[in-house]
Amino acid sequence: MSEETRQHRPPGRRAVLLGAGVAGAVAVGAVAGCSTAAVPFDATDGGAIPQDEELPAPSTAADGQTVPVPVAATADIPVGGGAVILKDNVVVTQPAAGEFKAFSAVCPHVGCLLDKVANGTIDCPCHGSTFRISDGGVVAGPATRPLTPVPITVANGVITIT
Repeated sequence: MSEETRQHRPPGRRAVLLGAGVAGAVAVGAVAGCSTAAVPFDATDGGAIPQDEELPAPSTAADGQTVPVPVAATADIPVGGGAVILKDNVVVTQPAAGEFKAFSAVCPHVGCLLDKVANGTIDCPCHGSTFRISDGGVVAGPATRPLTPVPITVANGVITIT
C-alpha cells in the first residue's frame, strides 16, 4: 500500500466501536454529574438526614424520669391542617377537632425535609410526594412508605413528644 492510500483509508470496525464506547462513557459521566435530585441542605451524601438529627429525643431528668419535649401549642395547629416544626423535625396535624397526630418531618423517599401542610396533605418540596394528615400515608409519590409516626401527648394546650 502506498503512503497516500494509508492516510485516506476509512476507520475500521474496531476504531468505530472504540470511539462509540468512549463517547457513551463521556455522556453517562456528564449526565450523572448533572443530577437534579434535590436533597436537604444538611443531608449526607446519600440524601438522608443524619439519624441523630431526625427526631428530638426526650431528655432524662435527674431522677431518671423521661422529660417530654414540648413542640407546639394546640392553638397553633389548625383543624384540618397542621404545622411543620423544623426545630424538632416533626409535623403536627389536627385532622379533626381535638385529634392531634405527629410524624417525622423527614420524607421517606430521599430524606428531604417536608415544608408545608395544605389541603389535607403534608407536602415534600423535593420530588412532590404528599402524605395524609390523618395517618401519614402516601397520597402521591414518588415516596412509597408512609411518614414515621411520632408519639405525642396533649395536655393543658401543649403538645409534647413523649
